Amino acid sequence: MKTTLPVLTGIGSVTPYGPLAGLISPEFMEPLEPSVITAWTTPGVRRVFLVEPFRPAAIVPGLKTRRLDRLSAWALVASSLALRDAGIDLSQLDRSRIAVFFATGLGCVELTEAFFQSAATNGWAGTDPITFPETLGNAPASHVALFHDLRGPNVTLSSKSFAAESALLQAASLLRHGQADLAIVLAGDTLTQAVYEWYEAAHLLAPACFSNEPMPSAGGFIPSEGVVAMVLEPAGRQTARSYAALGAGCWAAGGDARSAVRQLLGDVRLDFVICAGNGASCASSPLTCSARDLIGEGAILPAQAVAAGMGEAGALLHLLLALSKRPGHGQALLLGRSAHGGFAALRLELF
Repeated sequence: MKTTLPVLTGIGSVTPYGPLAGLISPEFMEPLEPSVITAWTTPGVRRVFLVEPFRPAAIVPGLKTRRLDRLSAWALVASSLALRDAGIDLSQLDRSRIAVFFATGLGCVELTEAFFQSAATNGWAGTDPITFPETLGNAPASHVALFHDLRGPNVTLSSKSFAAESALLQAASLLRHGQADLAIVLAGDTLTQAVYEWYEAAHLLAPACFSNEPMPSAGGFIPSEGVVAMVLEPAGRQTARSYAALGAGCWAAGGDARSAVRQLLGDVRLDFVICAGNGASCASSPLTCSARDLIGEGAILPAQAVAAGMGEAGALLHLLLALSKRPGHGQALLLGRSAHGGFAALRLELF
């Protein structure tokens, strides 16, 4: 591999596939069936992709998460697994040159709910002051920096539909401009009963949430949760195993996605398009038409239900699933599109 582009060298994840370092083994990927919710009271069958409970300290020795929102705890586990997968020894690096980017749609929603419920029950004077700092959207990124003693740029993004894509693009730009030596990019969300009920009231859920259908066959999505972390660094570290190099990218709230992406690609011929559903299945999204126009005879790696269910934070999980099951090496495009006409695109070279 010879490239001057930032490279993806480590992956860690806490998802419905479990806490994992590196790629997901193919035998565990298909089919992933949504689970019937048993912990919540619902008027009928409700299905969802949930992370099975586990002890973070069993994965990362010495990790203390008792007062943390699950999102922060998962971010600590995923970042640790990604650094382990990359073979990074932080003691050998300048930690003031290591950046953290965190993408989320809802933030630490569990403790936010708990804080406001306590206010509703006891009044503002009766709320728990220890809980309040953990309600902030940038808490997971802060905990990652504190746990690993990272003193570089620390950025949390919650851009509509493209939070994870934006985090990847900004981290890659930081590395290309020499403003950091390494970046940990994370994206994820947790799921609560209140969030699920809001999705249902807003008519955003797929029919498979209420039936025995294993995957979405029409519009909507099956809600999911989890955190994926990726280590990005400049090319050239001799002991690094590289999954992909990150090229140029773009995103916009609207406009002609195909024209903008063609300009982005220039003379590059794509071998794969990775569809990031961002809350919609690939089959029922304009994303497929855009991908077919861009790829020609190449391969379209469709949006995965478990990743689409994470909404605007799901692109890293889409990328992880694509890397785990891709048919080969070559030039790829991570393409996300929202229901409102916006789009995000990132060119990748897969190794």
